[in-house]
Amino acid sequence: MTVYFQDYSGGPNATVVEITDPSHGLLSFTKFGAIFCTDDPITEGFEESSAQIARAQGIYVTSALDGSNTHVLISIVFINDKYKGSTLEIQGTSAQFERVREVAVVGGTGKFRLARGYATFETLSYDHASHYALIQCNLTVVHF
Repeated sequence: MTVYFQDYSGGPNATVVEITDPSHGLLSFTKFGAIFCTDDPITEGFEESSAQIARAQGIYVTSALDGSNTHVLISIVFINDKYKGSTLEIQGTSAQFERVREVAVVGGTGKFRLARGYATFETLSYDHASHYALIQCNLTVVHF
């Protein structure tokens, strides 16, 4: 399954916020110990106007001293008719400055009960002015 995270790290409609030091305005993705909360819309196509099928809700922590890795804990919460109420649970270390990042799918609920597999993330574009990133997520899972 391929889905697209519509990620806004700034502005009035931000879907990612820094929990540890939100007062300075700019997110500190490379600061060791920085913690972020996310609630990104997930769409079936790469266009922002594409049908929304899920939300990516969770946290991630910059967990490497040099800022190169984040530890990711994300629930993909499906809202479309086909999978509504089902989730995929993603957890693991993400090399945040690599072109393609891979993390584990460690579980799921509903239609994805007992899911196992992996997810890859690739940032397709980033607009500095609007703080908008388009992230492609390829999910490979086995479930019962």
